Amino acid sequence: MCSQQGAIMKILRNSFKERLISGRHQLGLWNAIPGPVVSELLAHTGFDWIVVDTEHSPIEVSGALPALQALATVPDVGAVVRPAANDVVLIKRHLDQGAQTLLIPQVQSAEEASAAVSAMRYPPRGGRGVAGLHRASLYGAIPDYITAAEAELCLIVQIETATALDRLEAIATVEGVDGIFIGPSDLSASMGYPGELDHPEVRSAIDGAIDRAKAVGVPIGILATGQDTAAAHIARGTSFTAVGLDVGILANGARALRAAFN
Repeated sequence: MCSQQGAIMKILRNSFKERLISGRHQLGLWNAIPGPVVSELLAHTGFDWIVVDTEHSPIEVSGALPALQALATVPDVGAVVRPAANDVVLIKRHLDQGAQTLLIPQVQSAEEASAAVSAMRYPPRGGRGVAGLHRASLYGAIPDYITAAEAELCLIVQIETATALDRLEAIATVEGVDGIFIGPSDLSASMGYPGELDHPEVRSAIDGAIDRAKAVGVPIGILATGQDTAAAHIARGTSFTAVGLDVGILANGARALRAAFN
């Protein structure tokens, strides 16, 4: 008989949140290619955190589950899931299947940030729907999951428009928000410079956002695929920085290989 049969388990620790609280900078990658093989491959590349993106990719809610299972093969990798929207049903489904850190897109106000916080928490502190037998509770093997889950959940909200940027402090300091994240592509477009991520006004706005987040003591992250840009953001004070996307890495690598034979 297996000695673990019927064992009572403790809540799984959130390594991404642990490092966020400790102040250690975390380097990350974006996972937008569906299928657990790519997620598993990325988990073994030495990065601190991997975003499973269901907003700008073909990955659906059900497709995030095998990605989470693949990332779990390396326990210290922080698995971050980006839902398609700040939606209570989507948030509930991702949490129930085991996501512990969520990256919520297009948060425009403190009220929208508060709604995301509520969706992350069980009553009476929030409005997350209650179920007992799901992957997050190891199918019931964590008997105190409902009361213990919140301590290991991590909420990052994305500030990616000029309107949201104006409200950065109000959004970042909502109780229950663990960090904020700048989306440079959407931000540049909303500022009137679509596709111009390195426009001086866009770079100035991002630099200012990093400084403002530090001033209120809230961790801030960003996606920067250029090495020099990423290094500059890290030097300025980002707490977690994504430096590549699986689609881009594959496309650029394939193009470079083809060009080598021209």
